[in-house]
Amino acid sequence: SWEEWHPEPRSQKSKGGSRREDQDTGAGTANSESSSQCDETKPQCKRCCSFGVVCNFILTVSDLQPVADDSIRSSVPLKGVGPRPSMASAVWTSDTTYFYQLNAKCQDFLTRYLGRSLITPNDPSMVEVNRKLLALTFTHPFLMHASLAVALAYDRHLNSSPDGRRFVEECYHRSQSTALFNRRLREPIQMEDKDPIWGTAAALALLSFATPDACIPEESWPLKTTGSSDLEWLRMSNGKMSLWRITDPLRPDSLFHVMAPAFAQMNSPLPDIGVYGIPSQLASVCNLDDRSTEESNPYFKVAHAVSQVLDLPDSQVTTGEIGVFPRSIHDSFKCLLLERDPVALLLLYLWYRKASRSMWWIELRARVECPAICLYLRTYHKDYHSVHEFLPEVRR
Repeated sequence: SWEEWHPEPRSQKSKGGSRREDQDTGAGTANSESSSQCDETKPQCKRCCSFGVVCNFILTVSDLQPVADDSIRSSVPLKGVGPRPSMASAVWTSDTTYFYQLNAKCQDFLTRYLGRSLITPNDPSMVEVNRKLLALTFTHPFLMHASLAVALAYDRHLNSSPDGRRFVEECYHRSQSTALFNRRLREPIQMEDKDPIWGTAAALALLSFATPDACIPEESWPLKTTGSSDLEWLRMSNGKMSLWRITDPLRPDSLFHVMAPAFAQMNSPLPDIGVYGIPSQLASVCNLDDRSTEESNPYFKVAHAVSQVLDLPDSQVTTGEIGVFPRSIHDSFKCLLLERDPVALLLLYLWYRKASRSMWWIELRARVECPAICLYLRTYHKDYHSVHEFLPEVRR
């Protein structure tokens, strides 16, 4: 139960003697009244840290004083399995090198958002995946910070103003997760770390979609000047997949094993030749015909990927089908995007427009970059009428 791992402090009977007196008598610190005897490790004994109180080895520290955020680094991993509705108890995440205590807002977001699936809320198997992943956040701080950042981004999607401006808390948790995650990847990866690592990689990739650089189209890519953050979401997506072999999320004992159908859909092969399945108008804009291949036309794979979802009802669009598009982007098409090629921008626009109706994290980027792409094409390629036919009419 929750109480087993996050015990409530018992009422303090008395102030107790000095730390040295306690040591001599074998009584430990006064904190030991609520736990077990202090192990005398300076400056923070392990048992005090694991209990969530400041060690009172120093006389100026009162008994049973709760720890402050980031004030200690616990060396005892906690085994919490999930938050309870009451916010009276301290809630934290820790591993052998890091400790973080959640404030009331973070605890609220855990119970409000992270106990269910934020990606496919109507899929019972995914709800179970998220519950198991939530349990891992208490012993893997990089996953906890990433999960909180995702919850804050989702809250921004639901409640923010139209400009979708990010909040300080979201940026903080994303930054903390990235730093801790990078540090963790430099260490040997054990079997018990594989699911938390894959879950964190997926969360950070999702956040890269959900956090565009600008809040208004006029300041967004592709209208803004070229910068190092252009197409960061694509780099993060590729970075996540680079961890596939290491983490093996389809192994039988992985909590992500139930997502095998989505992964299979995401990696389903695209046609090797021709234009079957591509709307004729789009094939014409991309200069594709029955003899076209990936080698002969840089738009070939991406046009097929986009066409697979264009005519699907929004309610039937899945993460697996949406994931085909990023996986189809190869170096030559990526270069066209970075060069702001009008046809490449059109294909990206069509995918944004479709995916954003079903995937909230893509919507947060698409709400800015879709109008930015339209404005760019109308400004710098105003005579490209075959491209403009796919764009919405300009409101006057």
